[in-house]
Amino acid sequence: MEQHAVEQYGKAEPAGLDIVVTTMASDSHTWNLVFLQLLLEELGHRVTNLGACVPDELLVAECRRIEPDLIVLSSVNGHGFHDGLRVVAALRACPELIRTPTVIGGKLGIAGSGSGSGVSERQRKLLTAGFDGVFEEGGSVMEFTSFVDSLSPAAKALPPGSGCLPDGPEALTAESGVLL
Repeated sequence: MEQHAVEQYGKAEPAGLDIVVTTMASDSHTWNLVFLQLLLEELGHRVTNLGACVPDELLVAECRRIEPDLIVLSSVNGHGFHDGLRVVAALRACPELIRTPTVIGGKLGIAGSGSGSGVSERQRKLLTAGFDGVFEEGGSVMEFTSFVDSLSPAAKALPPGSGCLPDGPEALTAESGVLL
């Protein structure tokens, strides 16, 4: 039987990111995770959805096993700020995960969004604790997807302003509303 060599023309598209999506131990909400998974998969990424009420130890163990390119923590119950501080400390204490980009979003406090204008004190504390991004309720899906796109190898090869999102602060609006 004769075998033929297969020739490949052009460049293969860069692979998407491996992303872990989860809530924290106190949060039993799942629709936010389904939305995030579908959004990220539509953008070409591979998503592992750990589900709701994930204990800290399980989250760290699964992230060590998977070695994701991004960890997305989502909160709907309003305890995201306090839970997030604890979880990011556990993730950053693990040498294998210390540099893994990690974001948190959704309803991070029971008093609503702390974003108002500019970066809130709550966002500052979460960033200082080790998160690479904080996306509070009422924020823009475009802001989140822009962050994710910035992690992709393809985005790093593009010159600034050549992506599909408009540049400048007017491009992102708080009115579009999404709970991560």
